[in-house]
Amino acid sequence: MALPILDVARDVIARHGYWAVGVALLLENAGLPLPGETVLLLASFLAYSRHELQIGWIIVIAICAASLGDNLGFLIGDRGGHLFLRHYQRRLHISPSTIERGERLFARYGAVTILFARFIAGLRVIAGPLAGVLRMPWKTFVVFNVLGATLWVLVITTVGYLFGQHWRRLLIVVERLNLAVVVLAVIAVAMIWYWHRRQSK
Repeated sequence: MALPILDVARDVIARHGYWAVGVALLLENAGLPLPGETVLLLASFLAYSRHELQIGWIIVIAICAASLGDNLGFLIGDRGGHLFLRHYQRRLHISPSTIERGERLFARYGAVTILFARFIAGLRVIAGPLAGVLRMPWKTFVVFNVLGATLWVLVITTVGYLFGQHWRRLLIVVERLNLAVVVLAVIAVAMIWYWHRRQSK
């Protein structure tokens, strides 16, 4: 199931380029459970393998989209309050444990939670809205939001780009494996044909 989804995501990014990256990260950080991290990894890989995207522009667009998305989530959470949070959790099927973990982290580490929330599965999606619901000071949120977005984007794009540097080598291995499979298949068919021919005689 994962591979077809990755293929679809890669096709969308290849077709729509920076728009796909920006929209996906904007919506994910605003609170929608989209695979923003996967999109960013694939975009970074395509920047190396196809040269249709520039890694520098991916980084700039991703940081801006992630920061803006989190601010939208913060605004929605701030205006909606706890009633919004319960409705949001139910409608998007976000587990209560994810919300509880986020609240514990905010209570323990405060605004610093925004900095590392992007690296925690599930928490990246709810960090902005949850910060708004918990009435975090907006100026403090903005500072840690931009710092967190910058750090997260740099780490993910670097991983994707470095993986792309080994992609050609991987393709050669896959092509050789495919060739080996074809050769073995031809040999197997030839042996079966020869055995059937001897049996018929």
